[in-house]
Amino acid sequence: MGFEDLVSILGSGIRLSVPLICACLAGLWSERSGVVDIGLEGKILVGAFAAAAVATATGSAWLGLGAAILATIAVSLVHGYASIDQRANQIVSGTAINMVADGITALIGNAIWSQGGRTPQLPDTALFNAIKLPFVDALAPVPFLGPIYKHLISGHDLITYFGFACVPLTYWALYRTRFGLRLRAVGENPAAVDTAGLSVRGLRYRAVIICGVLVGLSGAYLSISQAAYFQPHMSAGKGFIALAALVFAKWRPWPALATCLLFGVLDALATRLQGVPLPFVGPVPVQAIEALPYLLTVVLLAGFIGKAIPPRASGIPYVKER
Repeated sequence: MGFEDLVSILGSGIRLSVPLICACLAGLWSERSGVVDIGLEGKILVGAFAAAAVATATGSAWLGLGAAILATIAVSLVHGYASIDQRANQIVSGTAINMVADGITALIGNAIWSQGGRTPQLPDTALFNAIKLPFVDALAPVPFLGPIYKHLISGHDLITYFGFACVPLTYWALYRTRFGLRLRAVGENPAAVDTAGLSVRGLRYRAVIICGVLVGLSGAYLSISQAAYFQPHMSAGKGFIALAALVFAKWRPWPALATCLLFGVLDALATRLQGVPLPFVGPVPVQAIEALPYLLTVVLLAGFIGKAIPPRASGIPYVKER
């Protein structure tokens, strides 16, 4: 494997990590405010379906992206209402969202298009296509720099660039602004925030809405950027992997980015290894290769994470003292 092959795998890993990064940041915003979000998997499916359905109907990728964000915000508000106002069990609420989303997206898709829940193939005009940055061709012959610029920096779509930009934005918002300080305080000690005259309910709802926006990006990326359609179960556990990455990163933005990139690169490597005979092993079954990202999830969480302490008020409904 040459240097350019390695860079190509890393470029594929970047693209495969985008839905994980967006979903992981979504969970980070929600859980930093004290609202546990097990429903990321279902929200990704809702976003992917809404994006593909609207893009199919209108031929516009931007309208599809807007529909995905609105749909996931709506689902996030349902989870927020159950968790914040009704003080329901947040794990049960998130699990219910996963189950309902998995079934209803396939049901509606099949009722409209009669393709087993799959939407029609989208044309290129209804997709977010890769962007070729300036000087790619001029730098291509340059050793090392050319392949890096071509595969790692250029050749991605708008959602990819925005997803990566969300990492420093999230860090800045959480650790450098008054809103971020208050939000983190709500996740640690909501009673103190309430005593200071701030609305615990309002802060948590704002975090839930931000979560909806980010997870909408994740779903839209799957159906109108990475693929050109929606099909049932296309999230393939990415919401759960994003949650695992969030725990492994200990609810911090930059480690979350690194963990999601690790999963993405491993996924790209697994795709490249399919059908390739390994020394002393021979051809590895496709199923074993596809299981590598999930196996890594278990190994990392079981043996390398250390003690991960979530926000102290995470998953605990707040009852205002009178």
